[in-house]
Amino acid sequence: MNRGLLLRLENLVQLHGALSSRKVCGAQWRPGQLSAHPVGSLLLHPQLWQKDRLISAALSQCRHLATKEERKKQKKRIPLTRGEVEIRQKMTVEELAQAMGKGIDHVYEVLLYTDINLDSVEPDSILHEDHIKMIVQKSGMKYKSAKLKEEKERKNTDAVRRQVVNYPAALTPRPPVVTILGHVDHGKTTLLDSLRKTQVASMEAGGITQHIGAFIVHMPSGEKITFLDTPGHAAFSAMRARGTNVTDIVILVVAAEDGVMQQTIESIQHAKNAGVPLILAINKCDKPEADPERVKKELLAHDVVCEEFGGDVQAVNISALKGENLMVLAEATVALAEMLELKADATGLVEGTIIESRKDKGKGPLTTAIIQRGTLRKGCVLVAGKTWAKVRFLFDENGKAVDAAPPGIPVEIMGWKESPSAGDEILEVESEQRAQEVVAWRTYVEQQEKMKKDLEVIEAKQKEHRLEYEKKQQKLAHLTWRQRKAVLYKANKHLMFSRPKERTEMDENTLSLIVKGDVDGSVEAILNILDSYDCEDECKLDIVYFGMGDISENDISLAEVFNGVIFGFSVKANESIKKLADKKGIKIKLHNIIYKLIEDLKDELNSRLPPAVVETTIGEASVLDTFSVTVGKNKIPVAGCRVHKGLLDRKMKFKLIRNRDVIWKGCLSSLKHHKDDVQVIKTGMDCGLSLDKSVEFSIGDEIICYEEKEVQQTTSWDPGF
Repeated sequence: MNRGLLLRLENLVQLHGALSSRKVCGAQWRPGQLSAHPVGSLLLHPQLWQKDRLISAALSQCRHLATKEERKKQKKRIPLTRGEVEIRQKMTVEELAQAMGKGIDHVYEVLLYTDINLDSVEPDSILHEDHIKMIVQKSGMKYKSAKLKEEKERKNTDAVRRQVVNYPAALTPRPPVVTILGHVDHGKTTLLDSLRKTQVASMEAGGITQHIGAFIVHMPSGEKITFLDTPGHAAFSAMRARGTNVTDIVILVVAAEDGVMQQTIESIQHAKNAGVPLILAINKCDKPEADPERVKKELLAHDVVCEEFGGDVQAVNISALKGENLMVLAEATVALAEMLELKADATGLVEGTIIESRKDKGKGPLTTAIIQRGTLRKGCVLVAGKTWAKVRFLFDENGKAVDAAPPGIPVEIMGWKESPSAGDEILEVESEQRAQEVVAWRTYVEQQEKMKKDLEVIEAKQKEHRLEYEKKQQKLAHLTWRQRKAVLYKANKHLMFSRPKERTEMDENTLSLIVKGDVDGSVEAILNILDSYDCEDECKLDIVYFGMGDISENDISLAEVFNGVIFGFSVKANESIKKLADKKGIKIKLHNIIYKLIEDLKDELNSRLPPAVVETTIGEASVLDTFSVTVGKNKIPVAGCRVHKGLLDRKMKFKLIRNRDVIWKGCLSSLKHHKDDVQVIKTGMDCGLSLDKSVEFSIGDEIICYEEKEVQQTTSWDPGF
């Protein structure tokens, strides 16, 4: 053999670390003895003379000698054996499929053998631990429990109100916060309009206040009164309740000619629940049919006793439209405020309540708030709900920028990261970092509560399905286990194939909604109405998205995906959005009055309902005799009848009634008068008829001729107004 080749091979093997104490594959060798070694005989093969092949062939035959460190690492790792799955509690269907290295459809197929209802299982549904183990075992694998990481208990980093100051010297007088409550269209907005000399009522759609507003009224004596105007419509009960929670005095407006109405009673209840004193304003006293005394007597039934009846409620007869006795009402409010001795601490960290929240294209999220403690200034860092703000600008009720807002003053705040909800508590914190900590904690608490509720729902559903499964198993108890499994699989097999990996279920009998409103309170009111929807068996109502602001391209995209309808309340849709919606066939319904929006929604629900089939009776006949006619080899039953009401028309549908039970429905195969085929048999005439199905007649049977008409159904949902 060529000695140069042997030396070259020796160098190559040494370079690649395959030699240890001149051993190759554990055997002592010398260059002259290469042909006797198994590696040498391999290398002498004529097809392995190329350099790369020589190297790979030599290395493939040699054992890699691991170092001590590598052996330690190998001991530390405990790799999963083939077919072993690492499981943990609260795994979802998708997570289990990934852990098993299978598709989601495989998991669904195994679930056919369990008590789980596949209709309630989504890829993100959490599986019970018993079901996880069973799925792994059914798949021919073993399971291994993952080590649980001990989660440290998070420290509560929430912000809270300051303690009440017991030093009277630190408190300063503040304006009273007055809420005007009453029934719809009893003159609340007109009263405010007259008090502050602006035209709010003319701007409101239909003269009905649509959302809450906060204003300051300056009295001739120099006193200030902060007024909150709440809607009187039935839909806005939550907003009225919110108004009384931040108020000091309630002015109850009752129309002199209408008297006590539904929202009047509700307003009284809100005031009582909040422990707020009342002032009665009997409006529209200038009308001929006005009867203020009747109003006072009606209120006695609701524990509202006026001063003239020995109570403590001041009553003032006014005409908001003509401006009569408005100063008397204002003076009564100031007098009651002086008796209450309203004071607040204007120093320290700010505390307040959000009255309303909305979005502005140029300014972003804006909130109307009442400051209750401290003085709000630009640069303050605030927390409300699960969002925070660094105050960039403050605006008064007329939209003018102000530098500060003391207690009792309504102010519009700009600088929020996201829109908080109306009714949220405002708390000032020391820094932006502190604000983020508070928001993170509140988000965490909400997630924990949601997870707890979800688990309760899941466990309840699983218990329900387990009971159903046990009932099914009892019915199949007489079968062998193989037969039972086969029956269950055949019964549920269609469910698996109706579940693609990314399921998009489009149901014709579902109305998907995108709801947009001008302010948070309006959206809240609409959602509260939709919560009362109880006709899911007729048409399902699916709220895909809700929010504040004008209609956007994102809303159009959502409506297109879910085949939905966009409902907007006191918002706009520009021309480009309208054209895009028309192009994609998306309905945009804009309204400024709440009850018109709900009426439109009911019409949309009606259009989604399948038409109802109504039967109209055209004629009735009695079977007087029965016989049969032979046609070919078949005997066809024939009934001899007499028409006693209406007429029998062969083109229409018929039904056979025996002892008040419907025996047959369908068409006639023949209709004869004597021996002639006819189309119509009138009242009093005899006839012979046969059916399109072989049914035996009995004397005394009733033959009904009827017509089917499709009639559009209407939803039975009653929103309450």
